[in-house]
Amino acid sequence: MNTAADPSPTQIEYTYNDRYINRELSILDFHLRVLEQAVDPLHPLLDRMNFLLIFSRNLDEFFEIRFAGLMEQLDLGNESRSPDGLTPKQVLDSISKTAHAAIERQYRILNETILPKLREEDICFLRRGELTPAQSAWIKKYFQEQVAPVLTPISLDPAHPFPRLVNKSLNFIVTLEGKDAFGRQIDLAVVPAPRSLPRVVRLPDELTDGKEHHVMLSAIIHEHVSDLFPGMTATGCYQFRVTRNADLALNEDVEDLAKALKGELNSRRFGRAVRLEVTHNCPEHIYEYLLDEFDLEKEQLYKVDGPVNLARLLSNFKRPHLRYDSHTPIIPKVLKKSENIFSAMQKQDILLHHPFESFAPVINLLREAARDPQVLAIKQTLYRSGPDSEIVQVLAEAARNGKEVTAVIELRARFDEESNIEVANVLQEAGAVVVYGIVGYKTHAKMILVVRRENNKLVRYVHLGTGNYHAGNARIYTDYGLLTTDKELCEDVHRIFQELTGMGKMAKLKKLLHAPFTLHAQLVNYIDEEIANAKAGKPAQIIVKVNALTEMQLINKLYEASQAGVQIDLIIRSICCLRPGLPGLSENIRVRSIVGRFLEHTRVYYFGNNGNARIYCSSADWMDRNLFNRVEACFPIEDPALKKRIYQQGLLTYLQDNQQAWLLQGDGTWVRAQVAAGQVPHNAQRILLGLIK
Repeated sequence: MNTAADPSPTQIEYTYNDRYINRELSILDFHLRVLEQAVDPLHPLLDRMNFLLIFSRNLDEFFEIRFAGLMEQLDLGNESRSPDGLTPKQVLDSISKTAHAAIERQYRILNETILPKLREEDICFLRRGELTPAQSAWIKKYFQEQVAPVLTPISLDPAHPFPRLVNKSLNFIVTLEGKDAFGRQIDLAVVPAPRSLPRVVRLPDELTDGKEHHVMLSAIIHEHVSDLFPGMTATGCYQFRVTRNADLALNEDVEDLAKALKGELNSRRFGRAVRLEVTHNCPEHIYEYLLDEFDLEKEQLYKVDGPVNLARLLSNFKRPHLRYDSHTPIIPKVLKKSENIFSAMQKQDILLHHPFESFAPVINLLREAARDPQVLAIKQTLYRSGPDSEIVQVLAEAARNGKEVTAVIELRARFDEESNIEVANVLQEAGAVVVYGIVGYKTHAKMILVVRRENNKLVRYVHLGTGNYHAGNARIYTDYGLLTTDKELCEDVHRIFQELTGMGKMAKLKKLLHAPFTLHAQLVNYIDEEIANAKAGKPAQIIVKVNALTEMQLINKLYEASQAGVQIDLIIRSICCLRPGLPGLSENIRVRSIVGRFLEHTRVYYFGNNGNARIYCSSADWMDRNLFNRVEACFPIEDPALKKRIYQQGLLTYLQDNQQAWLLQGDGTWVRAQVAAGQVPHNAQRILLGLIK
């Protein structure tokens, strides 16, 4: 139904701050939604614990990249305001307040909920005072044989300045009394914990009656730290960890991208300090000394009641009843019935919905192509995959079998740079052609092209996806993949590969939309068409499911559509800078976020188009970087059965979720959806697990 707003003289004028939500604060809100999963009774205990660890990792990256970027702006004296009207200083202050409260809550959940419940299951992280004499003796021996030989205590004195400590490494600062072997009076020392050591040590069964009893490495070092300073007494020992700026600053005009990256990767370990974590009992003069050493303010200090790096806490205990039942993704029937993947793809377009459906068909496409004498060439984009992945191994096999293998590898996939350099080396050694994409643009499109000779003609087979070619991710991320032999789509993919590996003008495509060229303009056109339909009194609807919405032109266009009466539903996993439900601006827009067992990653765009719906799947979020600074592919779903399936399973199911959905309010806060009286609980991911069998 159309609810076109009447232009009235009392129409509200919204300022910038009223129209947009700050991007950094929005992503921090997403991390808080992840944290809330740790107390959600819908999840089994070990999965709840895992969400606690995921929150830790997410927050680390947030400080390394987002917070660090804002600090850099502050250091440079940048006072300019973001579209929401806030200065870097205001955003940093707001982050600090939210992050301090969140970290406090995180440790409270750990200490008051998770650890006691684990204890009920005979899984214990023993504190020093809880050890039996036999356990203490075992730990002493473990320290002497396994730990002490790899520790390097560093005294702090004029000859030994404060050491350079690696980003996110666990360290101890020790207060000392007495004199060392050289007669020096040394008050302080730093002991870095080597990364090679496990953070959690399991005690042998004979000392625990077979129960899962563990001791933290930090407790072991703490207990025996005096042994590292013979003749001296350790009067205090405090864990700390520093987080550094880990964003890579890479000059685009370098001659050899791989070589330049290797140089940069090392600097990431020692970037500018942005956060200091210390244990809650650390004395003031110690943490003030550390703040001074790292050039940090008191607001950047986080006192934690527990291990300073939760990300490395164990959660893989063998207790199946405390986890979700393992899910075996299915293989679509059409693939089971066909003698090979090529004949299946000739029959029809095949849609894969991960993790409900298996990622194996994608690997099988490559494996069959690698071994099929009729196949001449394989081309693929790789963003995150890993050198040991099956996909990389199969591509290497194809190259060794004499196929023309071309891999477009994005070396700058954040935190996977090193792994991607290795992937490139593996493939080059096998004889594949490796291309590093386009300087200045990350290649984020997910495409495979196989060229096969059939009856003296060359036939193309294509896979297009919304997620990375990573089998591990395909078990925990929701994504769509399309296997097709559609001639125009295949031709389009061929042209994009030409564009990526060669030179020349922008590829003219028939069906695919691709960034940075046609995608943004076409999205604006499609929204305009819905606006025109609404104004003409026709049905008008837009549904968008993406990970993030930050691009201002599209946000403003959606506001315009709402004002025209277009009904808009946005399913956005993390960042949303648009404010829904504002009178006269966005009252026809609803925004929800689904946070559950699987990480929502499908990107689907739906435009009602007056009853003849347009549905696209894409590798691109609605962000500036995706639309203007990356190579992205956005592909139409044309088969009526597949369109219906995506609309019902990939969109409507999520719009009906009242268990794992969060609803964005006009003031920028997120409220958990509640099952109303008389309503049936609706959990989208759980329903899809039951449906797709």
